[in-house]
Amino acid sequence: MSHPHSHSTHPAIVKRLNRANGHLRSIVDMIESGRSCADIAMQLQAVERAVANAKRTLIEDHLGHCIGGDAANGEQTMAEFRAISKYL
Repeated sequence: MSHPHSHSTHPAIVKRLNRANGHLRSIVDMIESGRSCADIAMQLQAVERAVANAKRTLIEDHLGHCIGGDAANGEQTMAEFRAISKYL
């Protein structure tokens, strides 16, 4: 990717990932303080969902704005689609 690009969803994705990062730090504290495995697993599930949602939003945004809007560059578009689709 040679050019930086930004989409309207990026601030929300950053906010979601920062929140997940805070939850991860809390989970480490929970483990170190001996909290129950069920409590820890529940928090890990929440972090996993937050990261998955951030990834889905990013990929959907990329597909809609970067790939879907440029039919003139067919082969380049397909290469970009193949590159990002492996993360689905």
